[in-house]
Amino acid sequence: MKSIRLYLIMSLLAAVTLGNFVAAVYGYKSSMAETEALLDNQLADTAAIMQTMRPGTHRVSLPPSERLAFQIWTADQRLVQRSENSSQTPITRLEEGYRDENFEGYRWRVLSQFDADASLWLMVAERIDIRIDLADDIILRALLPIIISLPLIAAIVWLVVGNGLSLVSKLAKELREKRADDLTRLGTVNPPVELVPVVDAINGLLHRLDASIKRERRFSSDAAHELRTPISALKVHVHNLRKQFPDNNEDLRVLDRDLGRLSHLIEQIMLLYRTSPEHYQASMRSINLSDLARSVIAELYSDVDARGQTISLSGTSQTIIGDEDSLRIMLANLIQNASKYSPEGASITVSVDKEELGIWLGVKDTGPGIPLTEINQVFDRFRRVGGDRHGSTVDGCGLGLSIVKHIASLHHANISLQNNEDGPGLTVSVFFPADLHVFMGTGRNSP
Repeated sequence: MKSIRLYLIMSLLAAVTLGNFVAAVYGYKSSMAETEALLDNQLADTAAIMQTMRPGTHRVSLPPSERLAFQIWTADQRLVQRSENSSQTPITRLEEGYRDENFEGYRWRVLSQFDADASLWLMVAERIDIRIDLADDIILRALLPIIISLPLIAAIVWLVVGNGLSLVSKLAKELREKRADDLTRLGTVNPPVELVPVVDAINGLLHRLDASIKRERRFSSDAAHELRTPISALKVHVHNLRKQFPDNNEDLRVLDRDLGRLSHLIEQIMLLYRTSPEHYQASMRSINLSDLARSVIAELYSDVDARGQTISLSGTSQTIIGDEDSLRIMLANLIQNASKYSPEGASITVSVDKEELGIWLGVKDTGPGIPLTEINQVFDRFRRVGGDRHGSTVDGCGLGLSIVKHIASLHHANISLQNNEDGPGLTVSVFFPADLHVFMGTGRNSP
């Protein structure tokens, strides 16, 4: 069953049509029986009128008609009078009552009566086909309003069913317009009895989801705090051990590096969790993307400069609707990746520009790029080009681009990677649609 509306309309129309058909058949049969009785009474009235004309002594004269025929016979079976459309032989036997007879090529309804005063047999006949046509015409005229009313009934059923199901549509619309971070109860007031279990079930689900997400957020916060504390303590111990052992102690160097990698991994996991669309609390507002890029570049400039690299910002000043904190994280990840995986002396270019369909943000480096076979897989969590140990010897956990992709999805933006055509390196492009304010400004349909 694909459509409740169609199912209800077809079922109700079928029931109404069947009911009207049964009523019509019953009405036809009963009306036909009543019409037959009425026409038989008319035959009896005609015979009575003929009897008052004293057919034995006067000529009986009836208006010419193809519908009626008559004969008058004496008791000794001698024909006294007849209509022009009757034969010279008796049209029925000389017995009183109604009968169906055949003569003159038609089927007739015949009434035979004996006039004891005149000692005559009166026979009056009426063509059955004309009687049937007359009865059908009367009955069809009575049934015609019922037939004509069926389209009207169908329209009424359509409107009534549609109006009843409009409440379901309103409920669906309210659910569609709910933001992903809005887990409050539905605002449906006084729902119909049939929808109460559905509304209660949805509200119960929203309550459970809200409680579950709050528990996960508390866990994220507690885990981040609990994990940072022992790592910080270990770093202090490593620092103290350096005073007791030579600076070139390989074990301490490996331990320090692994602690840094572990700290980075924990920070990235916590960041990935917080920027996931189902957990992130976005605060959308108007942001100058160029100014934001300039601010992030200033924050990271010392790290880039320490590797002898150059970084520049090009393009024009462009404004979008977005969440500043998450966009700052996205830009920082892209610039840090470009710096880490590019050799010393490389150049990084951050571009912000306007295109026909939206705003374009690009981060271009002059590093080794990414093999075409892996360029569509680097957005997967914990996925690193070349495996756990990248060829650049840079430590990483494979979460940076996953975080970037999550943030792009928060803004309904498209992200793509492309190896440079004019030389070595990679360009990461983030495209913000021109109608971004439709998604973000209304507070609806945002992830």
